[in-house]
Amino acid sequence: MSRVKKAIIPAAGLGTRFLPATKAMPKEMLPIVDKPTIQYIVEEAVASGIEDIIIVTGKGKRAIEDHFDNSFELEQTLIEKEKFDVLEKVQASSKVEIHYIRQKEPKGLGHAVWCARKFIGNEPFAVLLGDDIVQADTPCLKQLIDQFEQVERSVIGVQQVADEETSRYGIIDPLSKQERLYQVAQFVEKPPVGSAPSNLAIMGRYILTPDIFRFLDRQETGAGGEIQLTDAIQALNEEQQVYAYDFQGTRYDVGEKLGFVLTQIEFAMQNDELREDLMKKMKSYLGSAKSSVQ
Repeated sequence: MSRVKKAIIPAAGLGTRFLPATKAMPKEMLPIVDKPTIQYIVEEAVASGIEDIIIVTGKGKRAIEDHFDNSFELEQTLIEKEKFDVLEKVQASSKVEIHYIRQKEPKGLGHAVWCARKFIGNEPFAVLLGDDIVQADTPCLKQLIDQFEQVERSVIGVQQVADEETSRYGIIDPLSKQERLYQVAQFVEKPPVGSAPSNLAIMGRYILTPDIFRFLDRQETGAGGEIQLTDAIQALNEEQQVYAYDFQGTRYDVGEKLGFVLTQIEFAMQNDELREDLMKKMKSYLGSAKSSVQ
């Protein structure tokens, strides 16, 4: 099996949970402190050894392409003002080989991955979703690639979630376990509350063999009337074993408002420039909130 060198980042969603902010700005460009969410995803892919990335975009997503392009005027201004530390951060986003393709209709995650099939060809590939940022000593995607190189089959990243949250995710029905690697009996997309086979949820990181495209080619709709990647993975699993890996690291959900706000606070607390002042402000706000409740 070939080495995993290519990655797909689906970024064609409408971002309705963040309206009106996403009316004119792609959800993927909303910043976590001072860096767009999609840049965290791209950096994880690069740190994991990915050489070529294709971002599946949609209407109104041009800002993503501009962000990862060179900006001569801005860079020249920073050079003239000798702001070399800022210059380095700006240039970091344009040093990656990124390609783009449009998903012309919002038909779901499975369809977005299918749109990149010609770019992938007959190679194993990664998929990284922008709603999940993962901090880990070994990049999350690299952990999955390491497992893939051992089993030479598709590997899906999972972590445990609370029982009441299982209806929000694709869930695995584990068959057997070897350390953190699971053989899977079934992959279930967003099971109704109380019917999930486990609390191990798919967390937006995948290593897939090109065989997945045979099932995505069928264009079959599933939950929400969309073409679901989880359904195609289950179909593949019935033909050849697909594995799940309980990856190590802290996962941040930036796909919904509360998770986005909490991630902002967490990342700001990790920032040397912001930590002290933020702690003072937070103590002040919490004190005021406590007084108003009393």
